[in-house]
Amino acid sequence: MPAPLTNDQRNTIVALHAAGHTRNQIAREAGISASSVSRICKAEGLNFDRTATAAATRAKVVDAKARRAELAELLLDDAFRLRAQLWQPARLVNFGGKDNTLAEVTLDEPQFGDKRNIMNAVAIAVQRHEALVKMDTDNGNGAVVNMLTSLAEKLGVTDA
Repeated sequence: MPAPLTNDQRNTIVALHAAGHTRNQIAREAGISASSVSRICKAEGLNFDRTATAAATRAKVVDAKARRAELAELLLDDAFRLRAQLWQPARLVNFGGKDNTLAEVTLDEPQFGDKRNIMNAVAIAVQRHEALVKMDTDNGNGAVVNMLTSLAEKLGVTDA
């Protein structure tokens, strides 16, 4: 039989609960069983209702969606700025050689290889923009498909 908990241990458990730790986290940190944590918290009038946590999680999901939308918009802006560089003057710089000389020249527009690299960067920015937009445009269809698939399985319906 384990030794009874001290008041310090009980106070630690209550403090960890107040800090928002889960029952299992408290058990690990306090070095006692999860059932002991539950018993002590119940005796103290505390519970592990996660309603507030669920609301906080929903808020984080909404915040993440807003951040993805902002990032998607910025990536589209980047693609436009990168594409504009195709037709802008380009400065070529070469530094080195045995005398460590600096040579510069400005061209009317980038060289072909540089244009290809710019177009690749534009394509990547557009693809990432599209992926972020697509991520948040499910409109709940995925949940409906999952529900219908589950219902069909329970009814024994198979694909024709």
